[in-house]
Amino acid sequence: MKIAGAPISWGVCEVPGWGYQMDPERVLTEMKQIGLTATEFGPQGWLPTDAVERAAVVGKFGLKPVGAFFLAVMHDPDFDPIPMVDKELDAFEAAGGDFLILAADSGRDGYDDRPVLDEKGWETLFSNLSRIREVCAARGVTACLHPHWGTMVQNADEIERVLDNSTVGLCLDTGHIACGGCDVVELVKKYADRVDIVHAKDIRKEMTDKLLPGEITWSEGIKAGMFTPIGQGDIDFATIVKTLDQAGFDGYYVLEQDIMIDEEPPADGGPVENAKASLEALSALG
Repeated sequence: MKIAGAPISWGVCEVPGWGYQMDPERVLTEMKQIGLTATEFGPQGWLPTDAVERAAVVGKFGLKPVGAFFLAVMHDPDFDPIPMVDKELDAFEAAGGDFLILAADSGRDGYDDRPVLDEKGWETLFSNLSRIREVCAARGVTACLHPHWGTMVQNADEIERVLDNSTVGLCLDTGHIACGGCDVVELVKKYADRVDIVHAKDIRKEMTDKLLPGEITWSEGIKAGMFTPIGQGDIDFATIVKTLDQAGFDGYYVLEQDIMIDEEPPADGGPVENAKASLEALSALG
């Protein structure tokens, strides 16, 4: 089992005002300390935007770059996401990385609100997914779609609509997919051959079930501890791992626990303890 880290488990996030942002030096050091050998890059701007500088920072810790979470507006007929994608792929060439993990950006700040797509919007989204996938493939990178709360592909029916009407691969984010009303295990059984990479995230279902009815917002859920270390929540990782193994999946499981940090954690604790617990729980299934 190939397991990587993600800066969001240390509270590093692209959303403005998302709590205390830990610096790359500490986060990457702690990833290495708990035994991780690979990482995603984190949000744009957290690591250096210059490709060579980014490569130097990640390489300093001996971590293999897996790829990057990448927000792109793909539903707007008047906006072309390809130039942004090309710029990110330039960074991949120098810094490494195999996966461009696309989220269908709503165009709004944060994840608490989003517009509703019309048919033209869906057609544009599908077209851009195909274009981005082709551009990435030409440069040796796999583009896959990350269903994500507050983006244009959030709910169960939207996820299946994309998978049934495109050839794009799936970033199986177990937490976000559950938040959108999906039975994650059933989705994996149906689409196991479409999974390119897994974002392994555990949830407190009694809290995530309040999202779709609007009883809580995304940010309220995060602050209240909606996500847990793997093995301490309600996602059936044992069945998911077994199903993906049977389908021949040999990609990365990226540890993610979306959190907000109010202030700098103590030098010898904080988010690293939860990341370590997740790594141990997931490794036991591999």
